[in-house]
Amino acid sequence: MVTRNGTRVSFKAQMLQAREEAIILTVNHLLASKGFEAMTVDEVAADVGIAKASLYKHFPSKEDLAAAAMVSVMHRAQAFLDSLPPEAAPMDNLRAAVAWTMGLKLVGEMPSLPSQNSSLRAALMSNSAYMDGLIEVSDKLGGWIEAAQAQGSLNPKLPAIAVLYTLYARACDPVLEFLKMSGLHTDEEIVSLVMITCFEGLSARPT
Repeated sequence: MVTRNGTRVSFKAQMLQAREEAIILTVNHLLASKGFEAMTVDEVAADVGIAKASLYKHFPSKEDLAAAAMVSVMHRAQAFLDSLPPEAAPMDNLRAAVAWTMGLKLVGEMPSLPSQNSSLRAALMSNSAYMDGLIEVSDKLGGWIEAAQAQGSLNPKLPAIAVLYTLYARACDPVLEFLKMSGLHTDEEIVSLVMITCFEGLSARPT
């Protein structure tokens, strides 16, 4: 394997990278399905199919495991937002971002956010890759929110920070899981339904 800068990567390094990616993917799914508190290092190692000691060679603690998964998702979010057309209406980009987030949640790839007193929260606060990504994503979404408010697409009376947190909350919205468990709707229909309640509210509209 040769990297973009022409450096050849050894087979051993490739295997280690592949294992690390498998670990992060497993942790991501466990964080999404069980949350940080319930997840154990033992089940991560068992799911990946490696010894616990081997796991610790990659990530020295449970917090490091979870932080790596959160950083991975943050990088995916940054890449998705960067892929949105700059000429698109701010409201369209906000809708696309929320729909993408809920799509990840429905397929079990959106880690549950840590509780206020979680040791994971402390680890994330000291993780520069995560914090830099969070600031970049928040700034981009915040800019679209303010632009949409200026255009009259969003309620200008709402503080932009309140709108931002409302959109972030869709990443851990239990309504998604409840609707999926009902078996009455496809994932696409669920996203559409929650998008309507998020952006249009519950009030009846004139026909």
